[in-house]
Amino acid sequence: MTDLTALSEQLAKLLLQQQKQLAVAESCTGGWLAKSLTDLAGSSRWFDRGFVTYSNAAKQDMLDVPAETLEEHGAVSEAVVEAMARGALQHSRADITVSISGIAGPGGEVPGKPVGTVYFGLATSQQIQSDTQHFEGDREAVRRQSVIHALTRLIDVLERG
Repeated sequence: MTDLTALSEQLAKLLLQQQKQLAVAESCTGGWLAKSLTDLAGSSRWFDRGFVTYSNAAKQDMLDVPAETLEEHGAVSEAVVEAMARGALQHSRADITVSISGIAGPGGEVPGKPVGTVYFGLATSQQIQSDTQHFEGDREAVRRQSVIHALTRLIDVLERG
């Protein structure tokens, strides 16, 4: 059993216990989080949907991320992942959402945002929060660590109630 499988199973158990639905909004992970979740049989009981919004246009069209937010802060920012998480909540039947946007590399870094910089948003009807992580390694390593962090964040929030 991989870390992703164990974390996905732990998250699934919590969502089922709390009778909650999850939706995800992914950019740099390209659907890896949704795949990890839907690898579990029966995931349709707690996983509503996933949005893979790799381009800025997709973020605007599917999640209502304001163009001004993208222009002012850039796609890889706390403001954008918070808007993505909010948009996923509004465009789904989920009770909780998580969003991911980052620079997986090998290129794409900008001043103040080196390769491995990843932002995470989390939304419920009561709150929206975000955090930033800096991961090491190649593109696959950054993306994998991003999926693990998103799963871990969701578990922590659900465990705390």
